[in-house]
Amino acid sequence: MKNHSNAVKIRHTANAKVRLEQAHKVIGISCQLSAQLEQVFNRWAKVRITDREVKKLIQLAMIPNKEVLQNIQAGKDDELSTCFKIMCDNAFEYGLTNPSQQLETTKGTVFGAYNAVTGYFQNVRSYRDDESKIKSILFGGTAQIRAQSAFNLCEAFATSGSNALHLN
Repeated sequence: MKNHSNAVKIRHTANAKVRLEQAHKVIGISCQLSAQLEQVFNRWAKVRITDREVKKLIQLAMIPNKEVLQNIQAGKDDELSTCFKIMCDNAFEYGLTNPSQQLETTKGTVFGAYNAVTGYFQNVRSYRDDESKIKSILFGGTAQIRAQSAFNLCEAFATSGSNALHLN
């Protein structure tokens, strides 16, 4: 046990009992969420998606503002910023070339499209330091916001197909 990780430490203070109860509740919620996500991801791994649809999904997940959304919806890719294009291209490239994206469960699937976005933020994007990366991914930063957007888009695609992406 001395080399364990993923641990919760609770100091033995006057309110340790309350903290233990909270930790128990959090662990229960985490187990329940994990089981639900497993079902979602397994379903997504069976839903096929084309490269064109993946590219569009990535663009929609990465949208920083209404102006970019309007340009994408109008098909005005030439009006998109170079920074936005590079970010989307890098996520798309990650989705097509990373070895983890070549598995049967990821290649050409909605689950792979989701992994393209989350994998970009976890493995490709540069951060100022490790703390900035953790904040971005876990504590409401850009990576978490874009991952949530990708999750919503993937769920919509798994339910409604390409109509969820409003492809022309």
